[in-house]
Amino acid sequence: MTLRELPSVNELLERLGPAAAGLPHHLVVAEIRKALDAARENLKAGAAPPQSIAESVETALTAWRTPSQRHIINATGVVLHTNLGRAPLAHFEPIRGYTNLEYDLPAGRRGKRDVHLGPLLEAILGRPAITVNNGAAALFLVLNELAAGAEAVVSRGELIEIGDGFRIPEIMQRSGAALREVGTTNRTRIDDYRDAISERTRVILRVHPSNFRMTGFTARPDLSELAALGHERGIPVHEDLGSGCIVDLRPYGVNEPLARESLAAGVNLVSFSGDKLLGGPQAGIIAGDADLVARMRRNPLFRALRQDKLSHRAMETTLRHILLGEYDCIPALRMIRTSADEVRRRAESLAGRIAADVRIREGESVIGGGATPEQSLPTWLIVIENREAVAEERRLRLNDPPIIARIERDRVALDLRTVFPQEEKELIQALS
Repeated sequence: MTLRELPSVNELLERLGPAAAGLPHHLVVAEIRKALDAARENLKAGAAPPQSIAESVETALTAWRTPSQRHIINATGVVLHTNLGRAPLAHFEPIRGYTNLEYDLPAGRRGKRDVHLGPLLEAILGRPAITVNNGAAALFLVLNELAAGAEAVVSRGELIEIGDGFRIPEIMQRSGAALREVGTTNRTRIDDYRDAISERTRVILRVHPSNFRMTGFTARPDLSELAALGHERGIPVHEDLGSGCIVDLRPYGVNEPLARESLAAGVNLVSFSGDKLLGGPQAGIIAGDADLVARMRRNPLFRALRQDKLSHRAMETTLRHILLGEYDCIPALRMIRTSADEVRRRAESLAGRIAADVRIREGESVIGGGATPEQSLPTWLIVIENREAVAEERRLRLNDPPIIARIERDRVALDLRTVFPQEEKELIQALS
């Protein structure tokens, strides 16, 4: 094909026929022009187009009709997989049409969206609480309200990076709070905080290292000591808990501080994520002293950072399950609480139905999502034998639906802890 032989836009419109049916004319024309431009560049470079121009346009139009976000099968054993949406949501029904999101039905006037989540959170945590759109936003709002134009005291050992390159010091700076670092990277004492407090101090910040562990020659004061110092000086203490553990998971091998225990230790405010160990949608929760929570609620930034109605609905469902003790209705909590023996029984049953060379062996699941570093859950893995691992992992990843596995010891391994029972049939078909 030469440049002169390239079809016109109108010729391609006629050739497409059903592929363009029902689509806006301007969208089809735009894709045709993109394909023609790419073909011209190929010809000028001395290369032939990789496929017919009409086929290229059809592929592009099909992509526009196909949702980008897809259901995938998570066979990695990482419960809170950051790249896969963190906590899988409990089943909830979006309300179609209009809702009473901000309408007080008994009074017949405008209401506040807080009423749907506030009572549930207070019943669970024992303190008033509000929600914003994520954990970093919660920290940002607290610092902006309490310490903008003044100082926040924090240990050097807690100046962490939380994910995607975002760092606590940078969030603090954007909030308007000046950072007053105390102690050293590995050791901070209560007297370090006491000596740093000045007339400009407005908050003492404690950051839970949920995504790393520091061991060896280390020290930091107990939370109760920090709370006592804040009470003594009349300065609120805020703890950023990160993962936001509300249900006690210690019997299942997950040792994370409970939000309610931090509040009981005397902390004035806690904040944490909603889509990690809480098991809900993306959210940031701020709970604590009623007067301080009310200040956060009145801050103009609260409106800019608030949750939308779909997140509210999903969070209400999750919190109601927690309040009623229905933990198995929350997928992340159910996965964490599943025993290794139960995973083994599922793996043995599924392996027997796969028409491929597989075996099962012991392994480890992890919580993920920047939570519980150095803590894992015993599990059993289905290991695929006699297949080149990299090629097999790619084949599964490009399956419909995509299956995300992991490679261990040069073999593809699948952990059923994070695979829903209803997904097993598709898993068997793909592996066989």
